[in-house]
Amino acid sequence: MSLERILADLLGGSLVTLLIALLIIVSIFLGVRIVPQSEKYVVERFGRLQSVLGPGINFIVPFIDVVRHKVSILERQLPTASQDAITKDNVLVQVETSVFYRILEPEKTVYRIRDVDAAIATTVAGIVRAEIGKMELDEVQSNRSSLIGQIQNAVEDQVDNWGIEVTRAEILDVNLDQATRDAMLQQLNAERERRAQVTRAEGAKRAVELNADAELYAAEQIAKARRIEADAEAYATGVVAQAIADNGLEAAQYQVALKQVDALAKVGAGAGKQTIFLPADAVDAFKNAFGMLKGGK
Repeated sequence: MSLERILADLLGGSLVTLLIALLIIVSIFLGVRIVPQSEKYVVERFGRLQSVLGPGINFIVPFIDVVRHKVSILERQLPTASQDAITKDNVLVQVETSVFYRILEPEKTVYRIRDVDAAIATTVAGIVRAEIGKMELDEVQSNRSSLIGQIQNAVEDQVDNWGIEVTRAEILDVNLDQATRDAMLQQLNAERERRAQVTRAEGAKRAVELNADAELYAAEQIAKARRIEADAEAYATGVVAQAIADNGLEAAQYQVALKQVDALAKVGAGAGKQTIFLPADAVDAFKNAFGMLKGGK
C-alpha cells in the first residue's frame, strides 16, 4: 500500500467523525431552549402549533420543531388614546384613556389577532363611547371610578379570546369644549348665588326668631317683676289691714299722715330755686304724724 493511499484513508475517516460531531453539536443547540422568566416561546412543527415553552430549560425535537414566536409576558401599557364621546344629555366630551394588559396565553395572541395593541385600542374606544353615552355629564364627572370599572369589565369580555388579561383601565381626563365650559361656569355661579340667597334668608329668619324670643323673654321678665310688685303691694296692704284690725282707727290715721309727709318731701325735692305753696293744713299733717309717733291722738 502506497503512502498516498494511507493518507487518503486517514483524512476520510477524520472528516466523517468531524461531521458527526458537528451534527451532534448542532442538534443539541437546536434541541435545547432556555426561556427567560419574562417570555414564552411558541413552537411549531411543520407549520402547526406544537407547544408553548415556559421559563427555564426546555427540550424540542431538532430540525423538526421550530421556535416561531417569542412573546413577552410582561405587563404592557397602551399609548394614551383620546376619543370623542357624546353623553346622554348631548354634551360632546373628549376622553383620554390608558389601558394596561398582559398576555397569558401566547398561542391565542399570535394566531387569533395580528396587531393586539391596535385591536385593544379600538375596542376601548368603542366601549368608552358606549358607556359614556349611557350617562349624563354630571355622572361622568362624579362617578369616574364606577365608569372605569365598567370599561375594564367590558374590555375583558371582548379580549378574552385573545389570551389577554386587562389589568387596569384608566380615564386620565375628560375635556369639554369652551362653550360647554362657559355654560357650566354660569351654572356654577348661579348655584352659588342661589345658595348665598338661601343662606341670607335663613340668617334673616333666624334673626327674626331670636328677636321674637328676646321680646318674649323681656315680656316674661316684666310680667314677673309686676307680679312681684303686686305680691309686695298685697303683702303691704295685708300688713296695714292687720294693723288697722289690731289698733283701730289710729293705725289708719298714722299711715295717712306718713303718706302726706312723703308727698310733701317729694314736692320739696325739686332742683333749683322755686316757691312752693302748701295748703294750710299741711303743717298739721306733720304735727299729726309726730303726735302719733309719740302715742298721741
